[in-house]
Formats: sequence, structure tokens, C-alpha cells
Amino acid sequence: MGGVDADQNGETSCSFLLQQLQKIWDEVGETDENRDKMLLQIDQECLDVYNRKVDQAVKSRAHLLQALADAKVEFSRLLSALGEKTYDGIPEKNLRSIKEQLAAIAPALEKLWKQKDERVKEFLDVQSQIEKISSEIAGSSEQVETPKVDESDLSLKKLDEFHAQLQDLQKEKSERLHKVLEFVSTIHDLCAVLGIDFFSTATEVHPSLSDSTGVQSKSISNDTLSSLARTVLALEEDKKQRLQKLQELATQLIDLWNLMDTTEEEQSLFDHVTCNKSASVDEVSIPGALALDLIEQAEVEVERLDQLKASRMKEIAFKKQAVLEEIFVCSHIEIDSKASQHKIMALIDSGNIEPADLLADMDNQIVKAKEEAESRKEILDKVEKWMAACEEESWLEDYNRDQNRYNASRGAHLNLKRAEKARILVSKIPALVDSLITKTRAWEQDRDTTFTYDGVPLLAMLDEYMMLRHDREEEKRRLRDQKKFHEQIKEQETPFGSTPIPSRPLGTKKVVGPRANGSGNRRLSLNSHQNGSRPSTTKDGRRDHSRTFAPVNYVAISKDEHIPSTP
Repeated sequence: MGGVDADQNGETSCSFLLQQLQKIWDEVGETDENRDKMLLQIDQECLDVYNRKVDQAVKSRAHLLQALADAKVEFSRLLSALGEKTYDGIPEKNLRSIKEQLAAIAPALEKLWKQKDERVKEFLDVQSQIEKISSEIAGSSEQVETPKVDESDLSLKKLDEFHAQLQDLQKEKSERLHKVLEFVSTIHDLCAVLGIDFFSTATEVHPSLSDSTGVQSKSISNDTLSSLARTVLALEEDKKQRLQKLQELATQLIDLWNLMDTTEEEQSLFDHVTCNKSASVDEVSIPGALALDLIEQAEVEVERLDQLKASRMKEIAFKKQAVLEEIFVCSHIEIDSKASQHKIMALIDSGNIEPADLLADMDNQIVKAKEEAESRKEILDKVEKWMAACEEESWLEDYNRDQNRYNASRGAHLNLKRAEKARILVSKIPALVDSLITKTRAWEQDRDTTFTYDGVPLLAMLDEYMMLRHDREEEKRRLRDQKKFHEQIKEQETPFGSTPIPSRPLGTKKVVGPRANGSGNRRLSLNSHQNGSRPSTTKDGRRDHSRTFAPVNYVAISKDEHIPSTP
């Protein structure tokens, strides 16, 4: 051991203490043997102290090395977990002491730990949202637990994967929520139209679907969507059935109104029913349009009108029969009114036919009657002209027999003008009759039936008229010949200077027209028809004129009559 003097601060060194010990031993007189033992003991004790210090230093170095190794492992683990391949500022092992290396790596570790904590929070947040949305989609009612974050992989790549998954789930949630809101809106509209409580209907599917619940809080699970779809289908089917029922009632109401001539004011009370008579299911959107109480009101009204219909059916049927008869009368078609009314009463009283069917049949008859009247119109117009011409012909014959027709009496010039017009009109009668015959035959061929005028075959009347007109012309010619013959005889028998004895005026009988004697009903009829007979026809469809048919207002000149000779 080397001696070391006390330093300036008065500190005692080992050498100084050893000197002090030597002095003490000298004074005491210790032997050398004891002195050696004591010095050896001191050396051993110093060695033990050094050994302990070395051991402590070794342990401290090992601890620091372990701490450095752990720090490096943690550093590498953090880098790996965070997905970082390199990190700037990593200390060089060969250039620094252990403590310097620890001091250098500590800030990096602190920074990585902080980054890790932030990354864990990000993972926790995104995973929590994923768990929450997944739970909403699954329809789980349990509390969502805090998700466990896998700290071995906190890389941005992994975080991006979670974000992508979250975006997909958010998109799916948005789509589901949109579907839910569409379903809810549809249910709301259907409930409004059907008059059903929307709140109870929606909450029956899921409590979160009421209007009081926020949009983001509404259930979007598969079960909820399926239940909403079933509810919409059920409501739409109910709407369809109710609309069908309402349209049936509307049709019945309109039919009953038409049957009983219901006023527009009374009909307007059920405009909310009849307005949807032809509407499609999608077109009915007015709130309460298909409510049960509205349908019940319509049913009650239909039942009331049904009961009222029975009492008014005869009255309505007779009105329609009157319309039908009016058409027949205007078209000169013969109809047995009493028999028709009796038949209507019998049908209604028997109950074997629905009143609506009876009236529909009568409406059909009216339509056919109008069509028949339209087809007869052209011929009837010509018949009217023929009748008017026959009247003028009758008047003209009376006028020609009037010996005073050229006297300057009052109105004589008017009669003269009428006679001129009458002659023109009478001259057209043959052509008019020929045209009538042609059109009537064409009409009968098209319809395979006889054209009658007030029950009398028109062709028979026209044929008879032409025959009578021909006979009249022949009779006139014969009378003219007789007159001429008698005049020649008288000229031969009368002596010169004697006055000829005047002969009696010729007594020809006129052929008067269909309106002779000023008949007001303007009917054309045949003598044979009045006697109960009909014109006969041959097998080939041609009329057999062996039996004559003359209008009652026609006077045929007997072939036995002749003009008496002068005495």
C-alpha cells in the first residue's frame, strides 16, 4: 500500500493512518508478530471491501446491460408493433457507454410509447365503432363491451384495414337506415290512407321506429327490415282489398243513382267514395280515403238505396218504357204499350230477374230502337214528302173541279199560285214513289224484315198507290174517250138550229192522298189491314198483288160505274 498525505481539506489517507498505527504500536510495544497479523487482517478487510465494490459494480453493469437490452427489445417491439421499419437516432453501441446508450434510447422509447398509446386509442375508437355498428346490424340488445386491441400489430396498415371495415359498415348502416326510413315513410302513408294509428303500427315492429326516436337510434337489424317489409306488404294488401271493396261500392252507388235518378246534390255526399272508382292502388293517397268507417258508410248507403230501389223500380222501368215508346211512335213502329207494361210488372213482381238487369235490358232496347229509328230516317223523310205531295194532289183535284176558281174572289190569286206549285209537286210523285220503293226494298234486304209504317207494310202501300194511280189515269182516259164519243153522237143526231140537250156532269171519283179528310195522326193504313189481313208474298219473296191493299182515305172507282148517256 502506498501512503497518501492528507489533502488540503484535512482528509485522512490510509498511509497517514498506518503511520499513526505504527506510532501507537511502538508506544505500546506490540510485537512484530502481532503487528503482522493486524496488518494482514487490515489487508484482508480492504480486499473484502474492494471485492464487494467490484461485485456491486458488476451487478450494476449487468443491470444496466439488461436494461439496455430490454430497452432495445422494447424499442424493436414498438417499432414492429407500430409498423415502423427504421427509426432515426438509434445509439451506436461501440461509441457510447452503457449509461449513455440508455440515456440516448430513453427519449426514443418515450416517444414510441406515446405514439403507441395514441395508436391504441385510435384502434380502440375504430374497433368500438365497428363493434357498435355490427351489434346494430345484428340486432343485439346487449351492452357493447370495450373491444380488446391487439397491441402486437398497431401498424397504420392494420388501422387502415379497420377504417375500411368501418366505412363499409357505415355505408351498410346508411343504406339500411335509408331502407328503414323508406319503409317507415311508406307505413306512415299507408296508415294515413287506411286510417290506422301509425305509432302503434311502427312500435309494434320495433320501439325505436316511432317519430319521437332520433334517426340514428332507429333499429337497422335484419329482423327489423324483414318485419318492416312484411308490415308494408300486409298494409298494401289491406289497401288493395279495401280499394277493391270501395270501388265495388262506388260502382253499386253509381248504378243505383242512375237507376233512381238521384240528384247531383245527393251524389256529391259520396264524392270521396266515387272519386276512386277507377283509381289504381298507387293513385289513392288522400289520408282516410280507405278508412273502415268510410267503407262502412258506403255499405250503409248501398243497403239503403237497395231497399229504396225495390219501391221505385216500376216507376223507373215505366219511364224507360215511355222513352222506348216515344222512339217507336216517332219512327212509326207499332208497339203494344199495355202488353209491354204488363210484362214489366210481371217480371218485377216475380223476382226472377234483377232490377238492374231488367233496366240494362231496357237500355239496350232503347239503344237498338234508336239505331232502328236512324236506319228508317231517310225512308220516313221521303214518306213525309210523299204524304205532303198526296195532300197537295187531293187539294189540286178539288181546286180543278171548282167552276168558280177563276173568279176575282178574295184569295183567288193565292190559290192560283198554290195550284201552280201543286202541279209541279204532283208531277214528282212517281219519281218519289219509285225512289221510296227502291230504298225500302234495299232496307228490307239488308235486314231481312218488312218495313212497316204504323204496322202497315210500306211497300204494299206504295204498290197499291201506284196501282190506284194507274187505274185513275186509265179511268180518266176512258172517260175522255166516252165523252168524245158521246159528243160525236150528239153532233150527228142534233138537227141544225136545235139546241143540244146538256148531259149530266161526269161523276169521276178522285184518288185522295194518305192524309185525306185532314187526319191529324198522319197514319198510313190499308183497308185490308183494318180488316185483319196482311199482304201475301210468293215463295221467292215477291209480293202477290192478287189481293189489293188500299189506304182507307183512297177511294177506288168501281169498274161497274159508267157515265150515263144523255136522254
